[in-house]
Amino acid sequence: MATLVGPRGAGSLTDATGWELKPEGLCRDDVCVPVPDDVRAAATDDAVALWRHLGWPVATTGDAADAYLGEPVSARAAARAGEPAPDFALRDLAGVEHRLRDHRGKKVFLASWAPW
Repeated sequence: MATLVGPRGAGSLTDATGWELKPEGLCRDDVCVPVPDDVRAAATDDAVALWRHLGWPVATTGDAADAYLGEPVSARAAARAGEPAPDFALRDLAGVEHRLRDHRGKKVFLASWAPW
C-alpha cells in the first residue's frame, strides 16, 4: 500500500503513514525502527528523505511536489504469509488461456513488461 504525501496528500508524517517519530525511533504501534539523529532532524520536514534512508519504496511525481511512500517488502510479505496467491488468467502468444490455479503445487515464474 502506498501513501501520498505532499500538497495533495496528508499533512503530517503520522497522518500520512501512521508512523510517528519518537525518541526511540520511527514507530507504529509496538514496532520501532531506529533513526539516526541527522536523519531525524530532516525527517520532520522531509518524509521522502526518511523513507529513502530506511530503504523503503518511494515514487515521486514529475514535479516532485508529491510522493508515494510504500510499505517495506517485509511488511507486505508478512501480511500475505501462508496465503496462496490470488487466482488470475493470462493468455499466451498462441491465445491459450492459462490460470494460476492450474499450476498449484508447482513453481511458477511470471515475467511481465510494460512499455511505460
